[in-house]
Amino acid sequence: MRQSECRVRLAMRLRSESWRAQGADTLCIMTNLTSFAALAAPPPAGLYLARCFSALHRMPRVIVGRQGQWRDVSAQLPTAGHVLRAPNPAAACLAAWHTSQALQQSESAPCAWLAPCDVQPVKAAGVTFAASLLERLIEEQAKGDPARALALRDEIHHLLGNELSKLRPGSEAAQQLAAALKARGLWSAYLEVGIGPDAEIFTKCPPMAAVGHGAQIGIHRSTWNNPEPEVVLAIDCGGQIVGAALGNDVNLRDVEGRSALLLGRAKDNNASTAIGPWIRLFDEDFSLDHVRSAEIELEVTGPASTLHPNGFHTRCVNTMSAISRDPSELARQLFDGHDYPDGAMLFCGTMAVPTADRIAAGEGFTHIDGDVVSIRSPELGELRNTVTASTQAPPWRYGIVDLMRDVQRIAQN
Repeated sequence: MRQSECRVRLAMRLRSESWRAQGADTLCIMTNLTSFAALAAPPPAGLYLARCFSALHRMPRVIVGRQGQWRDVSAQLPTAGHVLRAPNPAAACLAAWHTSQALQQSESAPCAWLAPCDVQPVKAAGVTFAASLLERLIEEQAKGDPARALALRDEIHHLLGNELSKLRPGSEAAQQLAAALKARGLWSAYLEVGIGPDAEIFTKCPPMAAVGHGAQIGIHRSTWNNPEPEVVLAIDCGGQIVGAALGNDVNLRDVEGRSALLLGRAKDNNASTAIGPWIRLFDEDFSLDHVRSAEIELEVTGPASTLHPNGFHTRCVNTMSAISRDPSELARQLFDGHDYPDGAMLFCGTMAVPTADRIAAGEGFTHIDGDVVSIRSPELGELRNTVTASTQAPPWRYGIVDLMRDVQRIAQN
């Protein structure tokens, strides 16, 4: 049977069998059906933790990749939470990989990538780069109006750009600049978290709500928005960073620009968080130092418009070495005064914000339905998603109760 026929038949069967009751992760399964043969093999070097929905087992599965081969470790590690609760997550994954069978590459067993995390809270650090701080100030001053942003960008960059890039948040120099800006009436909530001692850390989405590689990502009632290519830290239950993934912190600039208090409305919507395709765990070949020096490329391609009759294309790069707060400091602040017994995922922020005019000259970038967003790095792979409205993306139906039911099924088998 051809792969396309297999996808169509399975999609019809999913609809007819009330798949939610069977434990399907409907957030992703209807948008990214493929076969195990089409799952990209993990790179030959490194240790990778991922999740996929298996139509053969009718539930999500935890898989570990090593030496170019995926193995299903669900019997030993049925959730990502089991991994991040282990005394040594990498060692637990490696031991499970050695005692598990390779995935069967068969078109009779379609699957879909899921986000590599499950029961972990998904957090995000904002305003962690001088460039992102400047963009937040522009949003605030523009009051959500993209037409005002162009003139404001030049003005604010001229006023603050060179000084901010040299500051260490919370330092004496940062405090002196803060005092000078307050004296001039130029203080802002964004400057407080950008150069003050405490990082901005917010909830990006609830556990189980992130989508994976190949799924649709959602934009909710917005005319000025953008993707944010970021490194996402995988942090174990003790607060140790044990790996990293790629993420898209989808942002509604017009909403947040109206008020910083609308951050939740701007950030947490259906299908507005993408993580994947896997978590690369730290080992002898990959460490936090690799994260610190990573370059994360963002590429957006999209349909033709009046301004771009031949189709749209833009790219930019998030250079992690330019971050103002070290990833270890962000993880420390996340766990300062709070426990995460199943571990946590933490977006690190970005300096890469596309600004190319999209719909009209002088109005900057915003998404159009059908845009393809690719986020990639040599160390972490590629996360690719297609833009739609949050109301058109598959609704989030598979929650923690469903997952616990499926973990029990794994234990019984």
